[in-house]
Amino acid sequence: MSESDLGISLVRDDPFFRIQRRIGLIPSQGLGVMRRAIFFALLAWLPIVVWAGYMGRALSGVADEPLLQHFGIHARFLIAVPLFILGEGVLHGLTAKLIPYFLTSGLVREEQREAFREIVQGIVRLRNSTLPWLFIAVIILAWLMFEPPHSGEHELVWAHVDASPPFDLGFGGWWLIYVARPIFIALLTVWLWRLILLFLLLKRIAALDLAIVATHPDRSGGLGFIEKLPAGFSLFAFAISAVVASRLAHNVVYHGVHVQSLRLLVGVFLVLLVMLCLAPLTVFIPKLIAAKRRALLEYGALVGAHGRLVRRRWILGESVDERPLLQAPEIGPVADTLSLYEAVTKMRAAPIGKTALLTIALPAALPMLALFAIEIPIKDLLQKIAGILV
Repeated sequence: MSESDLGISLVRDDPFFRIQRRIGLIPSQGLGVMRRAIFFALLAWLPIVVWAGYMGRALSGVADEPLLQHFGIHARFLIAVPLFILGEGVLHGLTAKLIPYFLTSGLVREEQREAFREIVQGIVRLRNSTLPWLFIAVIILAWLMFEPPHSGEHELVWAHVDASPPFDLGFGGWWLIYVARPIFIALLTVWLWRLILLFLLLKRIAALDLAIVATHPDRSGGLGFIEKLPAGFSLFAFAISAVVASRLAHNVVYHGVHVQSLRLLVGVFLVLLVMLCLAPLTVFIPKLIAAKRRALLEYGALVGAHGRLVRRRWILGESVDERPLLQAPEIGPVADTLSLYEAVTKMRAAPIGKTALLTIALPAALPMLALFAIEIPIKDLLQKIAGILV
C-alpha cells in the first residue's frame, strides 16, 4: 500500500454506502451527496406536508397547532438530514487528504511505517464491518418498539384525528414516527459512529512513537495539521444545533418561554457539542505533554551549556577551546538558542487551537444566535459576543 493509498475515508464502502450504491442512489464514481440529500429530505418531509395540507393541518385552521408552527420537524428533515449527507463529502475529502500526512511529514518514523499502514487497514476493516451497523439497526428497532407513539406528545398535536388512542394519529403522524424519525436517527447514529472511528484511528496513531518536534512553529509538535479534521464535522454540528434551536424556538414563540431562561441550557449544550466534535484530537494530549516536558529539560540544558560557554569567552575573557556548540550554524547566536527554548514553552498540550474551535463553535452557535434573536435584537447580541471575545 503506497502513501497515496492511505487516504482513508470514513464514508466510502461501509455497508450503508454499499446498499445505497446497489440501489442507484450513489453513482459508480463519486459520493452522490446532492442527489441523496434531496432524496432523503423529501422522503422524510414531503409525505407529512402533503397529508397535513390535504387535511387542512399544515396552516392555521383545523389543528390547534398546525404543522407549520412545529419548527423542529422542518429543521430536522429540511436542514439536518440534507446536511448530514452533504457533510459526508467534506469528511471524506479531509480524511483522504490529511491522514497520509502523518507519513509525508515525518511524524511516523521509518521503522513504524508498516505499523501505521496496519492501523489504517484495521480501521478500514472496522468501517466495512456489518456488526456496528446491525447494532445501529437494533437501536432504531428498539426505539420503535419500546417507545410507542403517545397521543399526547406535543410535536404530534397537528396529526391528531377523531379516533381513540392509540389510533388517533393520521397518516402524517404515523409517517413521522415510523419513517421520518428513523431516517433522522439512523443518520445521526451513523455520524456518531464516524466520530468513534476517527477517535480510534487517531488513538492508535498516537500510540506510535511519533517524531514530535517540540520547537515546531505550529505549537503542536508538528501535529497542527490535524486541526483541520474537525471541519469534517462542522455541518454535523450545525445540523444538531439547528434541530435543538428550532424546538426551543417553538416554545419561545408559541408557549411563552423566554429565551433568557434558556441561557444555561444552550450554554451547556454548545459546550458538550464542541467537546464531542473535538474529542478525537484529545488523544494526542498525553503524547504532547510528555514531549514538552522532555523538551524543556533538553533545550534548557542546551541553552545553559551554550550560555556558559558564551559567558566564559565574552564576559570573563577566558580562553575557550573550540567547541562544536559555539560553532554550530544551526544554533547560531545566543538569541537563537533562547528562541528555541521559548518555542518549547509555547507548545500546546493539545493540537486544538482557534482554527479547530471556531470550525465547530461557529456553526453550532449560529442557530442559537437566531433563537436568541427572537427576543434580543441582533445588534445587541453581536455587541455582547464581541465584548466577551475582546
